Amino acid sequence: MTRPERRNAVDGPTADALHEAFRRFVADADARVLVLAGEGEAFSAGADLKAIHTLRDRDEGPLGFTRLFSPKPTIAAVDGWCVAGGLELALWCDLRIAGEGATFGCFERRWGVPLVDGGTQRLPRIVGLGRALELILLGRAVDAREALAFGLVNRVVPAGRAVEAALEWAEILAGFPQETILADREAAIRGLGLALEEGLALERRLGWATVAVGREGALRFAGGAGRGGAGVPGGERPQRPTPSRPR
Repeated sequence: MTRPERRNAVDGPTADALHEAFRRFVADADARVLVLAGEGEAFSAGADLKAIHTLRDRDEGPLGFTRLFSPKPTIAAVDGWCVAGGLELALWCDLRIAGEGATFGCFERRWGVPLVDGGTQRLPRIVGLGRALELILLGRAVDAREALAFGLVNRVVPAGRAVEAALEWAEILAGFPQETILADREAAIRGLGLALEEGLALERRLGWATVAVGREGALRFAGGAGRGGAGVPGGERPQRPTPSRPR
């Protein structure tokens, strides 16, 4: 989002550009992960209230794509203000990385602007109903550390490093076998509102469709690849030095 003079607030043309960028991402077979960020000192202040007349209730979502399902992983890289519709954009993403100094909140509460880009539905699914209602009803500010404690964000990094950290995670995700990571992601997301039995059936259908990839990966592991946690973020174990024999 590139409107730093407006804290990346979204007007009609920006919503159109976001929708078109998302459409290109979905259509590009070489693009495996989407990283959403804002230029300058803010992620996004949400809808541009000075140009709110340019936004419309499109089927895809007023801010561009917030009512659409992404078939591939998405990460929000949040530095600075992430409030109102900006928070709803971040909630749309699978993962959220925040820089120290980031601020989250449903600030539209002060002006009587409703949450119409998924916030009332995604926030309770991420942080629980009690915390979600606290933020939605009070409209209060939440800093990065409190957001991490809530489960609102997945990781906090030094200020200004959110995009860098998000790209690091994106490279990890893009490097995994895609068939299974996409199947597991879809089962987790689409199964959230299902009864357990229905969710297990969904997992079975999606997972077993990729079983050939899993078998090939198991053969690589059996052949010695990935031992000692290699390739798993934070899982690599240092090699123990060979003890010297007493003379």
